[in-house]
Amino acid sequence: MSQTILADVSEQIQKFWSPLFTKELREDMLLGKFVNKDYEGEIKKGGDTVYVSQINAPTGENRTVGTDADVFASQKISTTRIGIVADKRAVAAYEVEDLVDLQSQINKEDSEIRKSLQFAVEKQINDYLYSLVAPSTSNPDHSIASVSTIDADAMAAYRVLAGAAKWPKDGKWFGLFSPAYWGDFLLDDTLKSSDYVNGRPTEDANEGRKIMGFNCYEDNSRSGDYGLLFHKDFLHLVMQSQVQFKLSDLHSNKQFGYLLSVDVIYGAKLGIDGDVKHIKVYNT
Repeated sequence: MSQTILADVSEQIQKFWSPLFTKELREDMLLGKFVNKDYEGEIKKGGDTVYVSQINAPTGENRTVGTDADVFASQKISTTRIGIVADKRAVAAYEVEDLVDLQSQINKEDSEIRKSLQFAVEKQINDYLYSLVAPSTSNPDHSIASVSTIDADAMAAYRVLAGAAKWPKDGKWFGLFSPAYWGDFLLDDTLKSSDYVNGRPTEDANEGRKIMGFNCYEDNSRSGDYGLLFHKDFLHLVMQSQVQFKLSDLHSNKQFGYLLSVDVIYGAKLGIDGDVKHIKVYNT
């Protein structure tokens, strides 16, 4: 296969697969989709730093007319700013014997090769995001152990804990639960009633439930008894605008065939007050 044809196939893969791969990657990751992805700056290469800022609330005053209401204090605007380094690279690669196998799938919307590469990249990012889960363990404890079953009383308690932590009431509260916990929702009649279920969350076409203010989903990437309830600002995910594909032959390695790789530069970090904006529940 000539280098001209190799370059042409490589160009076509980047052109057709990269935008679709990036879009589906962002949509299919449950945790990655629901966390905050807004930031200031640009990611051009690995190691670049972008920022998230929040304006701090001023100290208000309560004064009395006729006594001291004619004067007031002011403060300079201040912000809390955190830097997020895009120092992670999620990579997946295939060795293929013939370019014909790739050429036949480039224009396929449901290409098995592309879907499999996407699954591998998605898993790396998803596992890394979960590794950053670190809820506050100070009083009140946001890491709740020995939860064998999740019922209406438990969900109400998590709702109270989130309210006490002053999570913004903007509808961006989510709950991701392992299949073991999700089974509790299916069996609990109280969690099926209209008192607790309000249709499907609009953020995703997959079936979900709105329970106690949380948009809840089953997350089969978690095993055992595991649940994560959070406000989207608890974690920030930053990612390159497009993934990068590379295709090359293996002749320099004294092999026949071709190597196809895909990678994306990304980074993540707990947000401002992120340790109290998420709750982890699990069974010991």
